[in-house]
Amino acid sequence: MSNVLLIEDDAAIRTSLTRGLRDRGHAVSSAPAALEGLRLAVEERPDLVVLDLGLPDMDGLDLLRMLRAVSRIPVIVATARDGDAEMVRLLDAGADDYVVKPFSAAQLDARIRAVLRRMAGESRADSAVTVGGLRIDPRTREATLDGTPLDLSPREFDLLHYLAARPGEVVTKRELLTHVWQIPYGGADKTVDVHLSWLRRKLGETSQEPRYLQTVRGVGVRLAAPA
Repeated sequence: MSNVLLIEDDAAIRTSLTRGLRDRGHAVSSAPAALEGLRLAVEERPDLVVLDLGLPDMDGLDLLRMLRAVSRIPVIVATARDGDAEMVRLLDAGADDYVVKPFSAAQLDARIRAVLRRMAGESRADSAVTVGGLRIDPRTREATLDGTPLDLSPREFDLLHYLAARPGEVVTKRELLTHVWQIPYGGADKTVDVHLSWLRRKLGETSQEPRYLQTVRGVGVRLAAPA
């Protein structure tokens, strides 16, 4: 059983999702506004937060940033907008996943289980990986490039570690979605592209002038030490 905090101002949606998630084995608490949700998140320390963006007392994106300032609780954002710009904005602010309204309790349950499986995988100890000047240590969740620490988001770290553990191997976007995002179905390939772009920037390279991250057109991406 997981403890889920639902921050949603619409009473009918809140009631329906609470009932649906409880029927699927989750313990659910809820809040109709941002500040009450923030208080519950800090006091109750739930396993995961489902956050609606349209809250009456504060924009949900601002609340997401406040949550990220004090906690690494995984957050799934509920939004009515599904454009690329919105997706990038949410991921950049620290969302672990998002669902586009309208959605069912069954769909949300699948997303919750996928995020929690990934977080459980992150907590398992593993050996450090070295590829060229890159060193990734999943035990401390630290990555360095030529001895300099890399400032990576949790998802960027997961992506880099998955690729570095398979040096020289071409990995498809579908595999990355399945094993890094724990989403074994389609519709989110652009999420991978966005995170690869962020990783390249932090590694000091571009898709036109790659060093570690090499795109194999029509197949996927591989990470290898520079020649």
